[in-house]
Amino acid sequence: MSVMLVGADHLGGIEKNLQMMGISSIDHITGRNVGDRKKFKFPLSTALIVVFIDYINHTTAKNIKNMAKSQGVPLIFANRSWSSLQDKLVAFNLRELG
Repeated sequence: MSVMLVGADHLGGIEKNLQMMGISSIDHITGRNVGDRKKFKFPLSTALIVVFIDYINHTTAKNIKNMAKSQGVPLIFANRSWSSLQDKLVAFNLRELG
């Protein structure tokens, strides 16, 4: 499964933890570039988008939400901490995507 992470400059151990959950491909963009705010692109193989809400502005988050909705890609908003993300993934039932 492929996951796109948006926000945060550094992921810390999140990437490793996602791989241990069986996620094979992880793409990450910081969302700091002006181009990321208006034209958000993600690979067609993306099964889930995770937005770290404490590291992204409202305009970028809104654009990502609209793009994900139009493409039919599930979206999760979480804080940039493994415990927050893990709780959201469990609530989302990650296994249904795999």
